[in-house]
Amino acid sequence: MHAAHSEFSKLIAPGAALCGRDFQGRNLKGADFSGALLAGANLSRANLNGANLSGADLSDANLSGAKLRRANLNGADLLAANLQEADLSSANLSNTDLGGADLRRANLRGANLCGADFSTSHYSWLELEGADLRGADLTGAHLQQTDLQGANLDGVDLSEAYLF
Repeated sequence: MHAAHSEFSKLIAPGAALCGRDFQGRNLKGADFSGALLAGANLSRANLNGANLSGADLSDANLSGAKLRRANLNGADLLAANLQEADLSSANLSNTDLGGADLRRANLRGANLCGADFSTSHYSWLELEGADLRGADLTGAHLQQTDLQGANLDGVDLSEAYLF
């Protein structure tokens, strides 16, 4: 067991209430935060690669520069979260609420974003190459300089989206 895992083993139990906690720069690789209350938490530059954050409340959380490769965020609440420059490549973000989230310069290459709600999100310079966006809501989203090459956009709502 890694030192980071043993240090936080009591804090990262599924469903834990961790609102406003500071995990900045911590190694939480593979941690189980499923259903956790992390609203307003500081997870900037944290290593959450392969972590389970399914159903977690990450509203208003700071995840800027966080490493979330292959993380499970299925059904997570990321409303108004700061995800600037976060690495979410190959992450599962299906059915997540990303409304009002800041995703500028985030890497979502190969991510599963089926049914995600991006309405009113801000993400310029976003990398969505090869991402699965089937059924996602991009209503009113700002997509300037976004790479959508090879992305699956079947059933995506782009009404009132800013694409240039």
